[in-house]
Amino acid sequence: MAADGEPESEVFEITDFTTASEWERFISKVEEVLNDWKLIGNSLGKPLEKGIFTSGTWEEKSDEISFADFKFSITHHYLVQESIDKEGKDELLEDTIPQSMQDLLCMNNDFPPRAHCLVRWYGLREFVVIAPAANNDAVLSESKCNLLLSSVSIVLGNTGCQVPLFVQIHHKWRRMYVGECQGPGVRTDFEMVHLRKVPNQYTHLSGLLDIFKSKIGCPLTPLPPVSIAIRFTYVLQDWQQYFWPQQPPDLDALVGGEVGGLEFGKLPFGACEDPISELHLATTWPHLTEGIIVDNDVYSDLDPIQAPHWSVRVRKADNPQCLLGDFVAEFFKICRRKESTDEILGRSTFEEEGREIADITHALSKLTEPAPVPIHKLSVSNMVHTAKKKIRKHRGVEESPLNNDVLNTILLFLFPDATSEKLLDGTSVTDNNNPPPDSEEYNLYNQFKSAPSDSLTYKLALCLCMINFYHGGLKGVAHLWQEFVLEMRFRWENNFLIPGLASGPPDLRCCLLHQKLQMLNCCIERKKTRDDGVKTSPSDKITNTYSGDAGKAGSQLGPDNLKDTDKEKGEVGKSWDSWSDSEEEFFECLSDTEELKGNGQESSKKGGPKEIANLKPEGRLRQHGKLTLLHNGEPLYIPVTQEPAPMTEDLLEEQSEVLAKLGTSAEGAHLRARMQSACLLSDMESFKAANPGCFLEDFVRWYSPRDYIEEEVIDEKGNIVLKGELSARMKIPSNMWVEAWETAKPIPARRQRRLFDDTREAEKVLHYLAVQKPADLARHLLPCVIHAAVLKVKEEENLENISSVKKIIKQIISHSSKVLHFPNPEDKKLEEIIHQITSVEAIIARARSLKAKFGTERCEQEEEKEDLERFVSCLLEQPEVLVIGAGRGHAGRIIHKLFVSAQRLTESSDEAAAMSLPEEELKKMGSSEERRQHSLSDFPPPAGRELILRTTVPRPAPYSRALPQRMYSVLTKEDFRLAGAFSSDTSFF
Repeated sequence: MAADGEPESEVFEITDFTTASEWERFISKVEEVLNDWKLIGNSLGKPLEKGIFTSGTWEEKSDEISFADFKFSITHHYLVQESIDKEGKDELLEDTIPQSMQDLLCMNNDFPPRAHCLVRWYGLREFVVIAPAANNDAVLSESKCNLLLSSVSIVLGNTGCQVPLFVQIHHKWRRMYVGECQGPGVRTDFEMVHLRKVPNQYTHLSGLLDIFKSKIGCPLTPLPPVSIAIRFTYVLQDWQQYFWPQQPPDLDALVGGEVGGLEFGKLPFGACEDPISELHLATTWPHLTEGIIVDNDVYSDLDPIQAPHWSVRVRKADNPQCLLGDFVAEFFKICRRKESTDEILGRSTFEEEGREIADITHALSKLTEPAPVPIHKLSVSNMVHTAKKKIRKHRGVEESPLNNDVLNTILLFLFPDATSEKLLDGTSVTDNNNPPPDSEEYNLYNQFKSAPSDSLTYKLALCLCMINFYHGGLKGVAHLWQEFVLEMRFRWENNFLIPGLASGPPDLRCCLLHQKLQMLNCCIERKKTRDDGVKTSPSDKITNTYSGDAGKAGSQLGPDNLKDTDKEKGEVGKSWDSWSDSEEEFFECLSDTEELKGNGQESSKKGGPKEIANLKPEGRLRQHGKLTLLHNGEPLYIPVTQEPAPMTEDLLEEQSEVLAKLGTSAEGAHLRARMQSACLLSDMESFKAANPGCFLEDFVRWYSPRDYIEEEVIDEKGNIVLKGELSARMKIPSNMWVEAWETAKPIPARRQRRLFDDTREAEKVLHYLAVQKPADLARHLLPCVIHAAVLKVKEEENLENISSVKKIIKQIISHSSKVLHFPNPEDKKLEEIIHQITSVEAIIARARSLKAKFGTERCEQEEEKEDLERFVSCLLEQPEVLVIGAGRGHAGRIIHKLFVSAQRLTESSDEAAAMSLPEEELKKMGSSEERRQHSLSDFPPPAGRELILRTTVPRPAPYSRALPQRMYSVLTKEDFRLAGAFSSDTSFF
C-alpha cells in the first residue's frame, strides 16, 4: 500500500503557478479602481492660485478593497479644477514631469489654514490614500508596510497613473503615510518621520537643513540654493487684562440691569464664560534663502515683530454655556415630565376632591341663579391676590415654591391693570413698548403659531421660563400656573376682562392656550354686558331707548320702540353684539308667551301677511341701500343679528368630527344641515322682526344675493322691467332654507335664545386650564418661548450686524414655522431648533468677546474702527485672517499689546517668589542690551514651528535630470514630524 501511495503523493505535490495569489488579487483590485476613476495618464491642471486650497472645493471618492480578509478603504482626494483643453494637451512634451511633482515647488499655498494633512505637508492638489477600513485596524509590522509599498509601486508601473498613491501605516492617530508618485522616467518617494521627542539639533533651521542636504545627497558642488518658508505660531490663552463682560445673573434679584439680568418679560442673553479660548498668531517668512538668515541653537534672526506676514485664527470654546440656550432648553425639559400640578405641589386627594365638588356646585348655581352684582369697592390687593388665599388653605406659606415678592412681581407684570382702578371698569392697560403691529417681528407669531409679543400668553411663557430657570424649577412653574388659573376664575366670577388679549373671537393663528384665554375673555365680556343690563333700572331703560326710526345708514347698533318696559322688568338683559357698548337687551329664554301675545307675535302663525305686516318692526340696524320689500314696497332693513359663537380650534375639530360621523345617509345629511343652520334660523328671525311682511325672497336678496336671479323682461306696456326669482337650489322642495323660513318667528336678536352660552363655555375653559399638567403647559407655550428667543437673537444681532448670523436666523424662522405648525412636533426637531438658537447666541457672544479684546469701541479714528470691525467679523467667519501691515498695522499693534500684557503677567508671577519689587524695578532699568533681550520676550516661545525646504537638484547622479525635492517639518510640544518628498531620475542613474 505504501508503494502504491508514493506516486499519488507525488501528483498532489504539483504546484499550480497560474493561480493568482492574494497579493496579486489585491494589486488587480487597486488597478481596477484607478481605471474606474480614470486616473490613468498625465492630466495637467492650471497653475495653483494663491489661497485656492482653502477657498476651493475639495471632493473625494471612496471604495473598499481587501487583501485576503483584511479590508482597506481607498479614497481619492482632489481639488475641483478645470483641466487644460485638448489642444494644450497635444502640445505637452512626453517627458513632462507629473503635476504632483510640479506642485511640490509651488509657494502660493504654503501653510493652508484648513486642508487635509497631506495637502499641508506636500502641497498636493490630488492624491489617493489606501488605509485600513476599520478605525481600530492598523498596519504595524515593517514587512506588511513594505508589502503595501511594493503593491503601490507595481500598480503605478502597470497603470501609468501619475497621481501620488499613499498608504497609511501605524495607528491612525499618528497620521503616518508613505507613498509614491511615478512619471515618465521619474519617481518621487514620500517618506515620514514621527517622534514624540525631538533631538536638540533639529529644533532650529540649521539642523533641519543638514538633514535635508544629507537626504538629497546631491553630488553637485556647490549645492543649488535651498528655498525656505518658515511659520512660527504663538498662542495667547490669558485674557486677564480684558475681563469677560458677561456677569453671571444675580439669582436673588428680581429686576436687574446687568447683561443677562432678570427683568421679567426680557430673556437673558450671552455666554457665561468667554467663548473665545485662545488666539493663535502665525508669523510667516514665506520666501527666504539659506544665506539670508541665521537660526541655530545660539542665535536666531527670526523675530516675530519683523515677520512680513501675520495671520490670526481664534479657537472657540467648545459648547460655551449660553444663558438664552440654557433658558429655552430647561423649559423644554418640562415637556417630558409626567406629574400633574397637584402631584408636584403635594396636595392631598381629599382636599382636591372637596374643591372639585365646590366648583361643580358653584357652576350649577351660576346656571340656575341670577348673576351676582359685582362689588365696586374691592381693594386692589384683593383683586389680584384672592387666588393666593384659596391655595394657602392647603399649603403653608413656608412650603410655597415661590416667595411672595416674586409672585407679586409676576402677577403685577402679567396683570398691569391691577395697579389701577381701571380694572373695575373692565378696560385693559396697554403697553407702549411693543413693536408696531405691521412689523415683521410682531407678525412672527403667525408663522410660529405662538402668540403676539404683547399678549398675556407670551408674557406668561416668559415668566414660566424665568421661574423654571431661577425660582423653584418645576414646583415654581406648577405654583405660578395654579395662581394663574385661580386668577382667571376670579376674573370670570367678578366680570373683570383679562388684559393683554385682542378683542374678538379666538385667533386660530395662535396657540391653543391663547385661543382658550381669548374665549374666556369673550365669555367675560358677554357676561359683564348681561349683568350690566340686570342692574339697569326701568327708568334708565326708558331714557335710553331710541326712536322708532333706526334705519339710517351708519347709525349705532340699538333697539327700536322699547315701550313695554314694565313687562321686561323680570327678564335678564343682554347686549347681543358682544364687541360694542350698546344697551340692546337680550333674553335668554326662547320666547315669552305673554309678551308675544302682547306684541301680536303669537298670531303670526295663524294670520296671513296682513297680520304680520301689522307687527311693529324691531331690531333694525340700518336701511339696506335702495332695496325694498318685494310685496309691499317698504324699505328693506338690515337687522341686528346674533354673532356666531366663537370657536377654538379644538372645538372646530370636535364639531367637524361629529358632523363627519353622521355619515352620508339622507337622515344623516338632514341632521347635519339642521345642526349647521342654527345661525341661519336666528338671522331669519331677526330679519322677520326688522321687516314685517317680508318673504323668503327678500331675505335671500340680503343674505345670499347670488341665489336671487334677476332678468330683464318686457311687461304688457312694452317697458323693460327687472323680474327676479330664487335660484334652482332654493326651489328644491323641502330644502333647509325653506324649512327654516317656515319655522322662523319674527323675534329680534335681543329676545332670541343665545347661540353662544358664555357660562358653559367659560366653565369648560376654566376646567381645561385647571387640568393642564406642567408638561402640557410647556408644550402649549414652547412656540411662544421659541418666538421670544428668536426675537431676542434678532435684537442682539442688530447691534452687532453679522451677515452670517442673519442667514442662520432666516433658516431658524423657516425651520421653526414648518415644525411648530404641526399639532405635536417631534422632540428631535424641537431640539434642533433650540440648538440652532444656542449656536447663534454663541456666535454673537464671540463677536462681542473679540470686539472687547480688540477695543473696537475705543478707536478714535473712524477708518481704524471700520478696519478693526471688518477684521473681527472676518475672524468669526474665516478659518484664518491675514493681518494687514503685519506687526506694524493697527490690528497687529493691538495683538502685540495683548501678548506683551500676557507675558508681563507670566513673568511677574514667575519672578514674584524670587524677587522683591525694588529688584524688579532695577531689572527694568538695566542696560540697553538687557532691554533689547527683554523686548524679544514680548512673545512666549512658539507653540508650533513649521518649515518648508525646497530645491531642484539632479538625483541620484550628477548627470540625472534636475527634479524637485521638498521637506516639511513641524515641531510642537507633543511631537516632531518630518515629511519628505524626494524625487529621483529612473532613466539616468
